[in-house]
Amino acid sequence: MNSFKHYLTIKFIPLLSILFLFSCNSSEGKLPKKIDKNKYSNEKIDSQFVDHQNITPQPIKAKTKPDTLEMAIINAGLVDIQSLDTTILVSLKYATTDNFMQKNVYGSLKKAYLQKEVAESLVIAQNYLKSIDSSLTLFIYDAVRPRSVQQYMWDYLEMPIAKKVKFVSNPKNGSIHNYGSAVDLTIASINGEALDMGAKYDEIEQIAYPRLEKQFLASGKLTTTQVENRKLLRKVMKHANFTGISTEWWHFNRYSRTVAKSKYKIIE
Repeated sequence: MNSFKHYLTIKFIPLLSILFLFSCNSSEGKLPKKIDKNKYSNEKIDSQFVDHQNITPQPIKAKTKPDTLEMAIINAGLVDIQSLDTTILVSLKYATTDNFMQKNVYGSLKKAYLQKEVAESLVIAQNYLKSIDSSLTLFIYDAVRPRSVQQYMWDYLEMPIAKKVKFVSNPKNGSIHNYGSAVDLTIASINGEALDMGAKYDEIEQIAYPRLEKQFLASGKLTTTQVENRKLLRKVMKHANFTGISTEWWHFNRYSRTVAKSKYKIIE
């Protein structure tokens, strides 16, 4: 029996050694060789050879889409004025900090939306202005204004109500802006330089009142050029059936509050 075990050891151990060496040298057991980058520069390289740490990630382009406020405006049927006339300039003051509150209250909203009929009337005003002077254009500062923003403005102003209502309509009654039927604007050169109106947009002081222009002109606080610029704006807007108000040179209504209320819903 012991001689038989000795026989098996002598015969089979060398054979097992040969099988082991063969398996280590097989193709499956070999480590991958270092890849020649030049050789495969125009070929698809197997992922096991890619050095992921040296790959520069490609930026993903974000899809821009309207935010909640803008979607509410669009769903209410209002239109982007520049979709009707790309020559009309737009810079919404309440989407910046360049306003009397020094606060962006519009978020990402950048486009000027109005009721379709109102927007079409504004295009008529633009064409009329161009017929007078082709180097000029309408420049919109504000269009539809949700009532929630109107409420914020109302609460922000700390002044007697008698004075406040001359600058911001009481949100309880609904501003014509809230219906998408009013617009705040000026006239500018085609490169965006606004004409001098003698008082900045959102000016609360009486220098902004159209009804007091003669008084300020006589006192020298307004120049002839400044008053003529305001008159040109009123002429152009009147041609398209807009009406101004006595306390803001920049504000124009297409409809009265009563008519706007009968035709449209408030944008909340």
